Amino acid sequence: MDKLKAERERGITIDCSIFKFVTKTKRYTIIDAPGHRDFIKNMITGTSQADVALLVLPADAGGFEAAFSTEGQAREHALLAYTLGIRQMICAVNKMDAADWSEKRFNEIVDEFAAFAKKTGFKPEHTKFCPISGFHGDNLSDISPNMPWYKGPCLQDLLDAAKVPKRPTDKPLRVPLQDVYKIGGIGTVPVGRIEAGILKPDSKVWFAPNHVGTQLKSVEMHHEQIKEATPGMNVGFNVKNLAVKDLKRGFVMSYDDDKKVMKTANFKAQIIITGKAGKGGAFKIHEGYTPVLDCHTCHIACKFSKFLEKADKRTGKKIENEGENEFKHVETGESCLVLMVPSKEMVVETFKDFPALGRFAIRDMKMTVAVGVVTEVEKAVEEKKKK
Repeated sequence: MDKLKAERERGITIDCSIFKFVTKTKRYTIIDAPGHRDFIKNMITGTSQADVALLVLPADAGGFEAAFSTEGQAREHALLAYTLGIRQMICAVNKMDAADWSEKRFNEIVDEFAAFAKKTGFKPEHTKFCPISGFHGDNLSDISPNMPWYKGPCLQDLLDAAKVPKRPTDKPLRVPLQDVYKIGGIGTVPVGRIEAGILKPDSKVWFAPNHVGTQLKSVEMHHEQIKEATPGMNVGFNVKNLAVKDLKRGFVMSYDDDKKVMKTANFKAQIIITGKAGKGGAFKIHEGYTPVLDCHTCHIACKFSKFLEKADKRTGKKIENEGENEFKHVETGESCLVLMVPSKEMVVETFKDFPALGRFAIRDMKMTVAVGVVTEVEKAVEEKKKK
């Protein structure tokens, strides 16, 4: 999966790569997302497009402890997967060969991580564990004789047992772009996952936030042309008269009609503060704070313009931000309603209408400090169409 030269040299994944494989019952698109904290932005882009999370936990001595510690990435990845809408998680406990195929070690990891996953929000019945050895191929598609204590199912069976989420085919089209390529002899080819609606070739499409319309020539999935693409598919599509520089990761495509997607001027969001300050203290966010927001495939700084209300920590009752109740900051564990203003052009939708375009994570100081959902969007006025 690691195709980039830098990935092979460093032995880590840097950008998302996509690959297809087929089992007896399902067709899969693997999105290999990076685990390294320096490339978490790319990991969020990949995770925002997945239906099921396959989290790989190391079983070697000290390996799991390092991944599960506050400095490790396993906790943050599970939290981000949940925030980005994934509700099914398969934890592959890898490197069992380095742990002498030990049942005790496997159970120790399961107990610790299952408790954390439940606390994060994953239902225990939707969190599965499987001991594997990627190096030797144990328990990937067949049950391994090296671990007679594990009675199955193997990793492939766990994937096949995962439920396919309900697809919003009846909603207007929404496709966040993951990348834009220039392909010789074909032209500009944006790539993205269809989150809502049905995409058909020869349609008139519209891109926001740059408000540009064009004609769609063809739609491809895994290098094969298709007649229509439905939600959940990762597709590439060829567009007329647009250069690569006209489109970017994070833009959203829709049909050029009354329900088209528009640039966001500002939006209200319900946010929960999850970050911790140094030495375990409470993390405080003040009005004017402008962190980077990771929403669908875009990563843009947004300003906490005004706190509108927050929930009382003790009673859960909502307190409006006015008069004697006025407050200027929120801290770890608190939930608040905030007016957010993007620093650059961006597109978000309400969580109620388009969940995939209405949930986000906020990262700062190399950790996730808050998660939230969009409750209300003020659209920007459409500018004069560019020729």
